[in-house]
Amino acid sequence: MATGAEEPTLTVDELAARAGVTVRTVRFYSTRGLLPPPVIGPRRVGHYGPDHLSRLALIEELQHQGMTLAAIERYLEQLPPDLSAHDLAIHRALVASWAPDSHESVGRAELERRAGRALTGPDLDRLAAMGVLERPEDAEDAYRVDVGLLRLGVELLDVPIAHETILAARTVLLEHTRSAAHEMTRLFRDEVWNPYREREADPEHVKAMKSLSAHMQPMVLQALVTAFQRSLKEELRAAFTAE
Repeated sequence: MATGAEEPTLTVDELAARAGVTVRTVRFYSTRGLLPPPVIGPRRVGHYGPDHLSRLALIEELQHQGMTLAAIERYLEQLPPDLSAHDLAIHRALVASWAPDSHESVGRAELERRAGRALTGPDLDRLAAMGVLERPEDAEDAYRVDVGLLRLGVELLDVPIAHETILAARTVLLEHTRSAAHEMTRLFRDEVWNPYREREADPEHVKAMKSLSAHMQPMVLQALVTAFQRSLKEELRAAFTAE
């Protein structure tokens, strides 16, 4: 796992508190290989960093989606070993997008508590532009927050990108991901669902369809993230090499 810009400085107690889990849970995940070992500092004290925190959040989201620990282990094993905390946050946001509705209405104080920092007016504008929250019309009203995207959105606040650029990027992503979803749906309908309806009396085919249904979401998620990361890396390399 890649080392983030921040050095690992959290003790196991601090990590557990930040992640909203128990110390016992952190140690259990470590023994199962779901979390990499901490960096050992002076006095043999283990220190954890943003990568551990993001991985705990991803594990929690996968559990919310109904995945067993064994399935989570297989999912994490498929991820590249050098993913940063930011990369893991993207994975968590995409996993959370499978949930039927991950929005909650929270007040300003609760929003800042979950964000882990004070939020200025421009911060709220940027989060709204990214689709993380909807600002209330009345100052006394609650913010409607996409809790699956909040952690990633807060991390992106420190990235020097103009507000307009965020809006343009979001438009591009929505347009192309909707197109991909449309084609995936068409492919599943024509090549999988229609043949299934014709053969639904076949017990083996019914069993295969149930298995596919249980695994399709994480399969598609992993394929989408991997393909996008590779394509983006290639495009950026080509663009900056040309310059």
